[in-house]
Amino acid sequence: MTRVAFDIHATDGRARTGVLAMERGDIRTPAFMPVGTAATVKAMKPADVRATGADVILGNTYHLMLRPGAERVARLGGLHDFMGWDRPILTDSGGYQVMSLSALTKRSEEGVAFASHLDGTKHLLTPERSIEIQRLLGSNIVMAFDELVPTTSPREVQAAAMERSMRWARRSRDAFDAGGDHASRNAVFGIQQGALDEGLRRWSADALIDIGFDGYAIGGLAVGEGQEAMFACLDYAPRQLPADRPRYLMGVGKPDDIVGAVERGVDMFDCVLPTRSGRTGQAFTRTGPINIRNARFAEDTGPLDPECACSVCATWSRAYLHHLVRSAEMLGAMLMTEHNIAFYQALMADLRAAIAAGRLTTFANDFRALYAAGKGEQKR
Repeated sequence: MTRVAFDIHATDGRARTGVLAMERGDIRTPAFMPVGTAATVKAMKPADVRATGADVILGNTYHLMLRPGAERVARLGGLHDFMGWDRPILTDSGGYQVMSLSALTKRSEEGVAFASHLDGTKHLLTPERSIEIQRLLGSNIVMAFDELVPTTSPREVQAAAMERSMRWARRSRDAFDAGGDHASRNAVFGIQQGALDEGLRRWSADALIDIGFDGYAIGGLAVGEGQEAMFACLDYAPRQLPADRPRYLMGVGKPDDIVGAVERGVDMFDCVLPTRSGRTGQAFTRTGPINIRNARFAEDTGPLDPECACSVCATWSRAYLHHLVRSAEMLGAMLMTEHNIAFYQALMADLRAAIAAGRLTTFANDFRALYAAGKGEQKR
């Protein structure tokens, strides 16, 4: 049963552009989802996030279950009302954070027992509990609970984790379907695993397709394997998944990562990079990232990016932003973050337009050439 409509409007090679239609609004694809880990896109108000062109944001199950608590959010009207965002929200399952942030984890077929990184309290996160938390939050796109292991793990470890993830995917789907009205109005995505092994990825894809999901994520990448290895995996992984369903590459990434992944058939992305970089003084531009803290910007009256139409570039100079960031003023983090999110959303709009016009290869090659030419800026 499909709870959302995904209409592909145009293709160019393996790339697609279309619309994922949901009750809370359309998501134009390819789409970038700003990360709102703790019920906020850091340093931005929801209306300002929307003004950049974002159609959907991501919330984090692990962090929200620990603070303020999923049950509390539900009592307060759900995540949308709580944070003041009325459009679609995707929540991740919490699995990645359990593995990467928590102390004293113990994995079993039941789930993952862990100690909170906040106060050491003990918790058990199972597929059923993960889905319940996401339902309490009011998530519109719910992610299946999965197990992530490093890509450097032996193949037998990767295979065991992938197979367990597929068993958890079945339990996640069953728990989602038991969610009554929430299940009838929202979507659930499965997560393909298998590291960099084409055979394991195929096994995982077939298992997920047999269960049946509204969309499919490509998990286990962007965890240190490098762009070349990631692209080699994306040369086959998206094509193993249903062509008529959205494909979501989790945790990606840098602008040139996104361009290459779109060329390989990916529709949705999320990453903390634009917000985290903004808070540390890095701005993304068409000619590569720049570090606004550098002394050479102290009297630069130009905008962060002369090609950018965002309100930050239209209003403030590099010199002023340099001053704010070097002075640790809150406004510096806010303006740098707003520009970065606007940059990412403009990139997605350009990708959608290029696909629709049948000129993606030209756009992608031109983008890469210009972006690579200025990549050294962030080191200067």
